[in-house]
Amino acid sequence: MSEIEKIFSAVVKINTSEGSGSGLYYKPQDVIVTNHHVVSGFRKVGVETQTHQTIAANVILVNPLLDIAILKPQKILDIPEVSFLRSKFIKNMDRVSVLGFPYGMPFTVTEGIISATKQILSGQAYIQTDAAVNPGNSGGPVVNMKGEVIGITTSKFQNADNMGFALPIDHVIEELEALKQNPNFVFAVKCPSCNHPLFEESEHCPNCGTSLNVHSLFAETPKTAIANFVEKVFDELQLDPVIARKGFDFWEFHQGSALVRYFVYRNNYLFAVSPVAKLPKQNLESLYKYLMSNPLKPFYFGLAENVIYLSYRVHLADITRPDSREIQENLKRLALKADELDNFLVEKFACEWYNEDKQE
Repeated sequence: MSEIEKIFSAVVKINTSEGSGSGLYYKPQDVIVTNHHVVSGFRKVGVETQTHQTIAANVILVNPLLDIAILKPQKILDIPEVSFLRSKFIKNMDRVSVLGFPYGMPFTVTEGIISATKQILSGQAYIQTDAAVNPGNSGGPVVNMKGEVIGITTSKFQNADNMGFALPIDHVIEELEALKQNPNFVFAVKCPSCNHPLFEESEHCPNCGTSLNVHSLFAETPKTAIANFVEKVFDELQLDPVIARKGFDFWEFHQGSALVRYFVYRNNYLFAVSPVAKLPKQNLESLYKYLMSNPLKPFYFGLAENVIYLSYRVHLADITRPDSREIQENLKRLALKADELDNFLVEKFACEWYNEDKQE
């Protein structure tokens, strides 16, 4: 295993109802470092590890000026420690790798060189590299060939072709040291003028007196009406909706062994879908007869690319009706039925497990 590969497990995916980004777990303080714009508007976000463990994390410190955020996982992660290298030790032409989850895709590594160790943009010095940086890489680490973290990727400058930028790790080290001022790990915002941590809304910084836009600093993104409706189902399933959020009005989670998705389609329909199994290699006739008998109303079976899906669909207008409670009940039932059905199809018809099932 190369030195760079040793750091892979420390790179995590950050999920919110606004989208996804990347982050870096720092073991000595049991925190995750990412960009502020990845978690902006949220006090609690979902985190997915390289082993596909999903947990919630509280946002405990944000520095909008530097675009840094620090998260506290609600469970301790079994991830090795990473090492940092300050910017005074890096130089142009050093080979580096950008680690993260571009466009929400699986973990990706892109390679390049340092084009400039101190590129000034908007009054701030950044490390410039020709390694590919895309939305979703934000908050992930940039590492050298020794596997040392030299910076945190930012996608703030998306109009720059063949150029990626990272905030030097020196700033991250300073923010980690500042956590000593937040022993209870509550939400805090750094004053954009003096860097003093603010623990509550105030019109002026109590340290330097600078006028503050408290609404933008402390505002939380409100949930949509659809999210309010759907996330009541998670209470009944005894699951935290935060770790299921994978984008705008989109949820993905495991109910037992089955993967389940709730999502809005074309702004008209609310779908619940579970890929319950893959078709067997032989003796398909009895399976097809079962699927076509439509045995699980109001749910339906579908086939796509050798995968059997269980689905449920309602028009969005129906969730505002007085009898909409039945819809929530059906969303819950689909998840529970999918957990039963994948085992049934494997045992009864020799189907194959779906790739993303958590086999029991």
